[in-house]
Amino acid sequence: MRSSRAPPPFRVQRSAIHGTGVFATRRIRRGTRIVEYLGERVLHAEANRRYLGKDAHDNHTFLFTIDSRVVIDAAVGGNDARFINHCCDPNCETVMQDRRVFIEAVRDIEPGDELVYDYMIRHEAGDPPNIEQIFACHCGAATCRGTMLLKQEVPGKPEKKPGAARRRAPRAAAVVDSLTGARPGSR
Repeated sequence: MRSSRAPPPFRVQRSAIHGTGVFATRRIRRGTRIVEYLGERVLHAEANRRYLGKDAHDNHTFLFTIDSRVVIDAAVGGNDARFINHCCDPNCETVMQDRRVFIEAVRDIEPGDELVYDYMIRHEAGDPPNIEQIFACHCGAATCRGTMLLKQEVPGKPEKKPGAARRRAPRAAAVVDSLTGARPGSR
């Protein structure tokens, strides 16, 4: 029996930003929910264990933090959403709903455009001095920060909160190797 489900509005292919990327195959309108970020849900401790032997200077994983306890590891049971790259001028965003993560278009996306979102990785206590190089950004946007990390917060200055009513879900920045203090990385 054939499925009546339409094919996704994207394909996975080589990316100039980083390795593999996801590209629109047809026009995607602003506000469209494109894909859910899928993978095995594990505790942070398990994610740390899985990436324990990983070079601390390698930021490449398919981890997405859900909350202080749970991480999605898209390297296990993941889908094409794991290949969506970071960009400082994104055309998509992550939206968390009922502990599920979705990728939605924040503006109209034309066929052939790469789907990208801001990973919004936060600095953490104990980051090595070269953390910005470890999480270097190669998006090429005019507004590129040069890193996938958010700007560091100034002590004593309140952090600006996004004005959106939806909760944005940062990727795996919170996953830290409990033995070395190094992050296994973020995709």
